[in-house]
Amino acid sequence: EKNGSLAAAFSSLCRALLAVSLNLMALLFSTTAFITTHWCEGTQRVPKPSCGKDKKTNCLNYSGNETANETNQNVVHYSWETGDDRFLFRYFHTGIWYSCEENINAAGEKCRSFIDLAPASEKGVLWLSVVSEVLYIMLLVVGFSLMCLELFHSSSVIDGLKLNAFAAVFTVLSGLLGMVAHMMYTQVFQVTVSLGPEDWRPHSWDYGWSFCLAWGSFTCCMAASVTTLNSYTKTVIEFRHKRKIFEQGFREEQNFLDREAIKYFRERSVQSVAPSVEFFMDSASLKNPGSHPFQHMWVKSLRYL
Repeated sequence: EKNGSLAAAFSSLCRALLAVSLNLMALLFSTTAFITTHWCEGTQRVPKPSCGKDKKTNCLNYSGNETANETNQNVVHYSWETGDDRFLFRYFHTGIWYSCEENINAAGEKCRSFIDLAPASEKGVLWLSVVSEVLYIMLLVVGFSLMCLELFHSSSVIDGLKLNAFAAVFTVLSGLLGMVAHMMYTQVFQVTVSLGPEDWRPHSWDYGWSFCLAWGSFTCCMAASVTTLNSYTKTVIEFRHKRKIFEQGFREEQNFLDREAIKYFRERSVQSVAPSVEFFMDSASLKNPGSHPFQHMWVKSLRYL
């Protein structure tokens, strides 16, 4: 029994540590995804700039004298590049807050606010997505704090169960908010791809590593909530089972004590009544001998009780 209780305590500790680890991973993944700009990434097709003294590659090289072209604005310029050769495909990546694209005229990137790029009809949905992401992270922090409190500072089983239940509720709510936030942002981005500014619309795009982190955070969050609920349910079932065994044992012991008490009082009553009856019958026989032929047999039977 002692080994069984130790094994149950070790199993409960392992489940608690697993839930805390999953919740911490979900918190780290969601925070990283929230502050990074790689939810979606791809390429944008933009016209090549004209070649000049500082730029000799990835530009349109017009035929003719460059000096004459620079001084005379009425000169007609010709280029032999046609089709997609006249365009550059620059890399871009977008997050909740900013959209950054490669700077074709200089080194580095230039970033713009994604909230400004979103169509007016989708700005409200985007702000709802931002608020949901913030609440998602806050509820993850609350759930993580309750799990740590239950793991390290719970003084009794009942207090641990209460903390476990609240941690599971907060974790489930945070997971639902995170799922809604991710879906709303995906919808806003897809609408922005079609209705956004002309100089920003992607030529091709796909989901980036921040998007994978966001949904990985949701997966870890739900796994943590399931583990916490499993721990709570198993603890409650074990507690009820032990209580049922205790009540059953107490009832059997009470019934045994009741039977022993009845037997004891029955023996005491017979032992106290038998001498009185024997004395009464002996007195009656002395006074009136032969009037009760079975009185000695009855007294003997009382003695054997």
